[in-house]
Amino acid sequence: MQSKLKGTGVALITPFFENLEIDYNSFEKLLKFHSEGGVDYFVVNGTTGESATTNKSEKHKLLKHVIDHNPKGLPIVYGTGGYDTQDIIDHVKEMDWNGVDALLSVSPYYNRPSQKGIIEHYKAIADVCPAPIILYNVPKRTGSNMKAETTLALAEHPNIVGIKEASGDFGQITDIMAHKPDGFLMISGDDMATVPMISIGASGVISVMANAFPKMMSDMVRHALSGDYASAQKLLFELNEINPLMYKESSPVGVKETLALMGYVENHVRLPLVKGSDGLRKKISAFLNR
Repeated sequence: MQSKLKGTGVALITPFFENLEIDYNSFEKLLKFHSEGGVDYFVVNGTTGESATTNKSEKHKLLKHVIDHNPKGLPIVYGTGGYDTQDIIDHVKEMDWNGVDALLSVSPYYNRPSQKGIIEHYKAIADVCPAPIILYNVPKRTGSNMKAETTLALAEHPNIVGIKEASGDFGQITDIMAHKPDGFLMISGDDMATVPMISIGASGVISVMANAFPKMMSDMVRHALSGDYASAQKLLFELNEINPLMYKESSPVGVKETLALMGYVENHVRLPLVKGSDGLRKKISAFLNR
């Protein structure tokens, strides 16, 4: 599992038509674009895929589409999470896990459980899930942080294999790296933090930017993993110029605008998100033209 999830995972967007039905033809084109760009695995139904506003039937169809249209047979990670542990367990039990290599599950949001509650939540899911689990810590979205000691306690569970860390707290990240079990994956959840995280032992990134810039992100990560930090740094600085625009009007609004300008998808998102402003589009267009 560790070798399968090393490198760049793309946190797939979900393309929509103007009527907000899923555009599977564009989705298929994106999978080909990402594969040719060199990404190492797909992450479907994550936050970037607008999982908060797709229903269970759509999630299953999106997963099946990735399985059926996977040009290079890349590993597939399925995203599910929430604030109701039993609902996640029920979802895990009813799923067909054939073709899925791991589950990415975000820490419970809104009800902001204690650290003990977070531990018990993940243990309950890990005990029943037939696929290995990657934890996901993203305090800006969940309203609570998984502390290093919480991650390290969960790392002892035989079915929990890594964490996508998006806290931005390098002290916390370093503490996990210093004390984690061998083979437990540290995966960057912040594109621009990936190179420094790899320098202390991270295995790669689950990336928003890889949707639009798969080759640049993949090359950056490969350079860093091979120890060529000068080449990785050059790509990092180039991507850093556009990275803020990916989040200026919320994610995945920015990256969808980018892909729309590149001709891969239409720039539609589901409410409560709204598509990017003219100002955002002009700024992204200016970067692409350069």
